[in-house]
Formats: sequence, structure tokens, C-alpha cells
Amino acid sequence: MIRALILTMALAQALLLAACTIPTYEPEPVSAAQWQRRKEAIERQQTEKARLCQITKDDDPRKEEICRGVRRDR
Repeated sequence: MIRALILTMALAQALLLAACTIPTYEPEPVSAAQWQRRKEAIERQQTEKARLCQITKDDDPRKEEICRGVRRDR
């Protein structure tokens, strides 16, 4: 009984550790066109984030989260 419990706990711990080590990343671009697409996608994301920050009202509780990392030129 205790042996089964120990094996179950060891298996659960192994699964938790394995889940933490699975890499989730985007592969690096290899061609100039891929780099350009990546750069344009990042610029679009930044522009959209800045737009959302600008149109969000100051009393909105999400304002701080939305505007995090956005440059303010005021």
C-alpha cells in the first residue's frame, strides 16, 4: 500500500517536473524575409498595444495592465 503511494507520488512529481521543462518558444527566423515578417509583426503588436492604451479611459481598472510597456509621449 505504502509502496503504491510512493510510486504514485514519484510519478506525479516526475510529470510536474516534465511539464515545467517543455520549451515553448518560437524558432528563430533563418531568412531575411522571415526576419522582416517577424519585425513587422512585432511593430503591429506594439502599435495595437499603444492604440489600446490611448483609447482606454484613466478610470478603467485594466489601464495599468494594458499600458504596461507602452511609451507615453506626453
